[in-house]
Amino acid sequence: MHLNLQFGTYLCYTPEFMINGKDTYQEDFGEKYDRCPELAEDYSCGNMQFTRIEPTKEVLEKYGITVEEYNQIASKLEDGLSFGRCGLCS
Repeated sequence: MHLNLQFGTYLCYTPEFMINGKDTYQEDFGEKYDRCPELAEDYSCGNMQFTRIEPTKEVLEKYGITVEEYNQIASKLEDGLSFGRCGLCS
């Protein structure tokens, strides 16, 4: 597997995310949202977290990866896109 995954300056996005030469969508691996927006100031996050979803046969075939590779990628996304409180966008 060839993975090109970079996280953005403002933490909550992946400006470069390709698997085996294919543009990749983080939504194929999980969901990312602010778990506590009520704690955040305007244009900020209270608790941004990425939570993986179970791999589907379609996603594995789409990117040509195994379940183990899927889990490795999902772990990287959890680490890189889960950062709690942030005010970089304000």
